[in-house]
Amino acid sequence: MDPAPSSSDDPALGEVVVSEADIARRVAELGAEISTDYAARTPLLVGVLKGAFVFMADLARAIDRPVECDFMAVSSYGAATKTSGVVRIVKDLDLDLTGRDVIIVEDIIDSGLTLQYLRRNLLARGPASLEVCALLLREGQQRGDLGLRYVGFSIPPDFVIGYGLDVAERYRNLADVRTYEGAP
Repeated sequence: MDPAPSSSDDPALGEVVVSEADIARRVAELGAEISTDYAARTPLLVGVLKGAFVFMADLARAIDRPVECDFMAVSSYGAATKTSGVVRIVKDLDLDLTGRDVIIVEDIIDSGLTLQYLRRNLLARGPASLEVCALLLREGQQRGDLGLRYVGFSIPPDFVIGYGLDVAERYRNLADVRTYEGAP
């Protein structure tokens, strides 16, 4: 088993964009905000696999209320570093959303096309409410207002890895978010 990569031995790892300490602080703040906003309700966190699994696990623990979790997987990247623009559901939810307070948990929002697709798809399933909690918002890439309720960090439009984000399934285990300096 390969050890976690470090900046000293992997030239593909660039500058730290969001530190581990900043992530921990912001996740705690988001958890507190969601706890307040859903004080009388039990939100259903819908994690978008695979990138959001680390963030969603930490976020769920930071919410001081009962929560339920489900996952779906969508694909618009494959092994590439740029979105194809075509979204497809690879794994659907197990739970019924009818009458539920749903929070989509995303790792990163780029153009917003995947999120727009998810919103339409999940709203058609009859939830009582549908909000979005994204760890990262890549600045200047969105097409229109996405109506994001909870955002961890706005970052430059660089391709980033770590804290769940990957390139061809690598680097998800980094504790911080970094630029990717490898070849696309």
